[in-house]
Amino acid sequence: LLEKMADVNLKEAALIVGVVAACYWNSLFCGFVFDDVSAILDNKDLHPSTPLKNLFQNDFWGTPMSEERSHKSYRPLTVLTFRLNYLFSELNAVSYHFLNLVFHVVVCVVFLKVCKLFLDNRSSVVASLLFAVHPIHTEAVTGVVGRAELLSSIFFLAAFLSYTKSKGPDNTIVWTPIAVTVFLVAVATLCKEQGITVVGICCVYEVFIAQGYTLPVLLDTAVQILRGKGSIPFSMLQTLLKLIVLMFSTLLLVVVRVQVIQSQLPVFTRFDNPAAVSPSPARQLTFNYLLPVNAWLLLNPSELCCDWTMGTIPLVESLLDVRNVATLVFFCFLGSLIVFSVRYPGDSSKTVLMALCLIVLPFIPASNLFFPVGFVVAERVLYVPSMGFCILVAHGWKKLSNKSVLRKISWVCLAVVLFTHALKTLHRNWDWESEYTLFMSALKVNKNNAKLWNNVGHALENEKNFERALQFFIQATQVQPDDIGAHMNVGRTYKNLNKTKEAEESYMIAKSLMPQIIPGKKYAARVAPNHLNVYINLANLIRANESRLEEADQLYRQAISMRPDFKQAYISRGELLLKMNKPLKAKEAYLRALELDRTNADLWYNLAIVYIELKDPTEALKNFNQALELNPAHKLALFNSALLMQESGDARLRPEAKQRLLHYVKEEPQDANGYFNLGMLAMDDKKDMEAEAWMKKAIRLQPNFRSALFNLALLYSQTAKELMALPVLEDLLKYYPDHTKGLILKGDILMNQKKDIAGAKMCFEKILELDPNNVQGKHNLCVVYFEERDLIKAEKCLVETLALAPHEEYIQRHLSIVRSKIASLSATEQSSLPADGTATTAAEEKKNSFQNLKEVKNEQKTTQTTVDNNKGHSKNKKRTEKNNINKETPKKSTKEIKDIEKKRVAALKRLEEIERILNGE
Repeated sequence: LLEKMADVNLKEAALIVGVVAACYWNSLFCGFVFDDVSAILDNKDLHPSTPLKNLFQNDFWGTPMSEERSHKSYRPLTVLTFRLNYLFSELNAVSYHFLNLVFHVVVCVVFLKVCKLFLDNRSSVVASLLFAVHPIHTEAVTGVVGRAELLSSIFFLAAFLSYTKSKGPDNTIVWTPIAVTVFLVAVATLCKEQGITVVGICCVYEVFIAQGYTLPVLLDTAVQILRGKGSIPFSMLQTLLKLIVLMFSTLLLVVVRVQVIQSQLPVFTRFDNPAAVSPSPARQLTFNYLLPVNAWLLLNPSELCCDWTMGTIPLVESLLDVRNVATLVFFCFLGSLIVFSVRYPGDSSKTVLMALCLIVLPFIPASNLFFPVGFVVAERVLYVPSMGFCILVAHGWKKLSNKSVLRKISWVCLAVVLFTHALKTLHRNWDWESEYTLFMSALKVNKNNAKLWNNVGHALENEKNFERALQFFIQATQVQPDDIGAHMNVGRTYKNLNKTKEAEESYMIAKSLMPQIIPGKKYAARVAPNHLNVYINLANLIRANESRLEEADQLYRQAISMRPDFKQAYISRGELLLKMNKPLKAKEAYLRALELDRTNADLWYNLAIVYIELKDPTEALKNFNQALELNPAHKLALFNSALLMQESGDARLRPEAKQRLLHYVKEEPQDANGYFNLGMLAMDDKKDMEAEAWMKKAIRLQPNFRSALFNLALLYSQTAKELMALPVLEDLLKYYPDHTKGLILKGDILMNQKKDIAGAKMCFEKILELDPNNVQGKHNLCVVYFEERDLIKAEKCLVETLALAPHEEYIQRHLSIVRSKIASLSATEQSSLPADGTATTAAEEKKNSFQNLKEVKNEQKTTQTTVDNNKGHSKNKKRTEKNNINKETPKKSTKEIKDIEKKRVAALKRLEEIERILNGE
């Protein structure tokens, strides 16, 4: 490339760089708008986690080429540059716009080199400057998706420059530049489809410029050969050979391209390009009228619009339409230029011919003349054709400036044009700052395009300004009453405003506009896949009403009957069937969706949820793993698979569960649930300090996190830090005053550690206020009465507790102990008081009885907890009995009490885990 640009001096290059920078510096402050959203923000092919091969299997928007909804725009090299942007700056729009600006500079400099083949230095600089500042290019340069035009143009021009080197001394063929040309054509085509049209320009250049033929000479030679009066000249044979090689290469590229799109043209609706589905002669008249419309945009780019679809340009339906005059004038002017350029020899005709080639040939794919495209007019596709326009203008300016009379005025006109164009470009860039500014600027130019009203509505909707968005969506339905998408937008906005009735009415209108199925005939209407979402949206709306679930299911099935490959319908139906408690049918729906798309991580995730409902954790984990294999950053799969591993109780799975939770908190650093579950894993692994740190982090993010508060208190309790647990329990009970287990734990700590009998009593009484039949709270209150030495009240309390749980042996045993103490004390009171020694013995006996009940209190809690947990009951009970038998050996009793305490808090922790799972915390 540098060799080809060798005669572009540094001053010229610097001038172009300065002018481009002056015109486009403000583009760096623009965001991602319009098509950028689909191509950049929503395109998973940009993510490093997506395999590179996907770039060559999907279209420009990240949709598989095999899918009907694909636009069949195959531009993998352009997407690769987006991916590089993402690699360095992710979704920072500045880097994307800066790279576009750099590419535009490169195009301008290479274009200057091309101009010098047909113009003098001064005119070449004029053409290049006009190209650099032309406002029509703002869509290609400031719109990020316009990079396809920029990249394709670089290789387009490089391929042409290479081909100009293919003529050697004495008209010999130099094959290396031809091979390079073919390669560069292929690269240009992989950036954007129009790159292939450079082959036609090379052919015209070879015949009329390199060989110097004119049309009369070619016709005369052909006539002579047909009459048998001469043979084909050797130079012409060489030219034919070169053309055959070029054409064969082009044919090969076309075949490959057709294979890539799998011989299917993209599906566009009548709203995208109304003329494409219009009958004759409206179709032909409108498409021909679009040619002078595009020419006028190049000549007078004063009113630019980002979207020319729908009703922007009304159909030309009659030969009497006055707009046909513009078509006729355009073709007359174009025809006269073509005749002049191919009929007469000389540099001027050659310059005009090459300018016309650059205008016409690259525009053919977008002209609608040979196959329909998804737009009426698109300013960005004029990027390459404007090169030819700029050459024509510069050539005309040279003719004028060479005449002494017009020299000064020609310079003044040139300065005015360059300045006004640069100013318009600078001003136009600001329109691309946001979607709202872009579409509002378009509405100033054209108010008959419902898509523009819709898009302003979308921009306001993204800002949560639903009331204003609704006004624009309603206006869209008035501009285009049969626009299904507009009515869907109205319905969705009403739903966001919680106006369910109005939302349903709008969806029903949209549904009524859908092509109807004719009984006995195959549904063959080519409907835009996004319009089928009316069934999904309507079903999603009405399924909020439990009595209309079957009606919602019928809508999903209707969408599937219209398009059996409608993946989203299966996904949404699967969710509904789960809600209807039909997991087996939901499984069928998801498996059918997976047949259509096995690379969708969300589908594998949903299927895993179904297997959880079917009580098959092994299969659920397999599907979670499949989702993560496709998308390692799938947040829900990371979190829920880690929970599944944790709840399995298999210690071998804990390290992997921890890694997934660590990945999850990296993706979602503000979600307290991730840190809480890391804390629970650490507790399972007996890593108390680590568990404490995770729990504290979860509470910092969510101060009222119920489970985190309780489990942190529990952690302190089981690590002999009971006093540190109290402030945590205070916070828990501040947010959740009815937290029964929190009250039990607090009461236990107050009674055992703080010796605050009154505080403990308040906790247990609060439990009985909330639940008078709570056996554990009732029994602990009985213990408080005993601590208060109110044995009669303790006895009465235990009798009531036994009535609540008559089969609990420990309550019976404790009641017997209290009654024996009452009897003992009664006997002592009836006898006369002896000397001090007897009194001391009585006091010690009383003390031992209180000590005995404290131990009983501990065993009770353990027994009660294990009864609630239904696990290890007999084992813990046996330890309790052993404690009673060996109570005379204090050391052994203390050890067993500690063991019992550990079991108790562990059981409480498990209860809290179960509660968390059931409550969905």
